[in-house]
Amino acid sequence: MGRDYARTISRSGTPTVHMEKVRKTDAEWRAQLTPEEYAVARQKGTERPFTGRYWNTTTHGIYRCVGCGTPLFASDTKFDAGCGWPSYFEPLDPARVREETDTSHGMVRTEVLCNICDAHLGHVFPDGPEPTGLRYCINSLSLKFEPLED
Repeated sequence: MGRDYARTISRSGTPTVHMEKVRKTDAEWRAQLTPEEYAVARQKGTERPFTGRYWNTTTHGIYRCVGCGTPLFASDTKFDAGCGWPSYFEPLDPARVREETDTSHGMVRTEVLCNICDAHLGHVFPDGPEPTGLRYCINSLSLKFEPLED
């Protein structure tokens, strides 16, 4: 799979490198992901609260997209929202996530997707802490954690 890279500037003003879109067939996604990861990331499922592998992780590191490996969230933006899913007050780079209106299950919510491979990550709500006031409520099954040495 070839990747093209483009340099852009993040919200903080630091240069970042973004991958171009990652596109795979359904069969390729099924071969790469576990059945549980596939159900969440590719079929917009949701894991049960307090069951995900990262909901209570406090280790310093980076949370990457399970589909393409794009760095999405940092541990220093993670907080305990009490909801049972990993929650962050901002993404590493807003260009790496995309928001769409989700009207499923009789609700109107804002869905969060990986902007590189279109994986379903979770939802964002306006009830988070400062400095953003946002709560990115993300499924552990949509993420892979990379611990960093302190």
